[in-house]
Amino acid sequence: MSAELQELAAKAWVYGFPLVFDLDQVNRFVAEGMGSLDAAPFNTFSHARTLAGPQDTFVSVNNDTIYSIAQLDLAHGPQLLRVPDSGGAYYVLQFVDAWTNNFAYVGKRATGTAAGRYLLTGPEWSGEVPAGATRIACPTSAGTIVGRWACDGEDDLGRVRQLQSALTLEPVGDQDLAEGLPAPDPNVPDDLRFWEKLRVYSQAYPPAPQDLVVQQAFAPLGLLETGPSPYLEAPPDLASVLTAGAEAGHRSLDTALKSGASGTVVNGWQLMYHAFDYNDDFFEVGTVDSPEWRIADRSRALGMRAGAARAGLWGNHGYEAAYAPVYHDSDGNELSGEHTYTLTFAPTPPVDAFWSITMYDLPDFFLVDNPLDRYSIGDRTPGLVFADDGSLTITLSAAAPADPAARANWLPTPAGGFRPLLRMYSPRPPVFDGTFEIPPFVRTT
Repeated sequence: MSAELQELAAKAWVYGFPLVFDLDQVNRFVAEGMGSLDAAPFNTFSHARTLAGPQDTFVSVNNDTIYSIAQLDLAHGPQLLRVPDSGGAYYVLQFVDAWTNNFAYVGKRATGTAAGRYLLTGPEWSGEVPAGATRIACPTSAGTIVGRWACDGEDDLGRVRQLQSALTLEPVGDQDLAEGLPAPDPNVPDDLRFWEKLRVYSQAYPPAPQDLVVQQAFAPLGLLETGPSPYLEAPPDLASVLTAGAEAGHRSLDTALKSGASGTVVNGWQLMYHAFDYNDDFFEVGTVDSPEWRIADRSRALGMRAGAARAGLWGNHGYEAAYAPVYHDSDGNELSGEHTYTLTFAPTPPVDAFWSITMYDLPDFFLVDNPLDRYSIGDRTPGLVFADDGSLTITLSAAAPADPAARANWLPTPAGGFRPLLRMYSPRPPVFDGTFEIPPFVRTT
């Protein structure tokens, strides 16, 4: 086995993981739905009607907002998006291409909360934009709109549902029905299925021009082959290289995530404020095109893109929502439900919208079922108990605390390993300049 070729395969796996993982979720969404989000055809919104719970098996799903999600197929023409007036309430529609680039935002921070119309066009489109509409050019013909509506609990669901009903997509002009994603050859062996998907998808949805140079280097792996799949009867040496390369790529990605290689670590928290800055090419409505929100080193950017997809697919840029996951306590030990921890905020996170900490299991980053039906805790959680000095101490444990104040501020954990995630929506400058410091997890038992 060529060591150089195996190293190339590991690099190709990390490079292609976001595309394959993303489009697997797109196909799953259209065919099966996700938890409380029913399956919906391309170019149609599916609306969750409740906040996410353990039944919503999607990586790092949030429990703060109600989702409205649409999978886009713009191969046959543009779609007209209509958004309602939210009356000043927070919401965001995030636009993600097939390579997981966040290339546009519509919502309170980006465009305000008034009603609006947007023409969504594919990469080959040319034509007239309807009067009163704003064009959003999508880098790939397949993409995703991830809509999040702030919801203050069960009593607020009626308001959110009215807004969801007024959110629409419709084709412009005569169009054939969306055909969906191209189908990889189903007869390729399971251990080479990733590579077949990457070959088919990367040709159907070309990357940014600067990444084509990287992609061309993968020719020895068969990824540039057109026509019949080269993996149907791959030579044993190539099959071994691809299998070993995939395993090595996967290991390196998981190691990087736990080590915090893609973000600054403060008190054990990985400050992933710039984890989604790998988009260096496509800046449409609502994005911030400035040096502090771009990653100059393209090789590093591609690694971070893979990590962001693995641990937080369809996550926002930091200026929309700042994310910080944590795997370790103040002593550097991995978090586990075998112990009890406290987390004391003094002050609480500085935001213009709201903040929360959500509990996820390992290794899937799914919400964790618990008898309290509490999956996150934050500034909108009713009944929190603050200290006289205004500080807030959160208790994290698998078993309910005996102390009433600790129980009021309890975020249940699974029995085994876990990874919480702090989200700060519309973060203020102290989040980014270091003035605000997230406190450590302190083990108490």
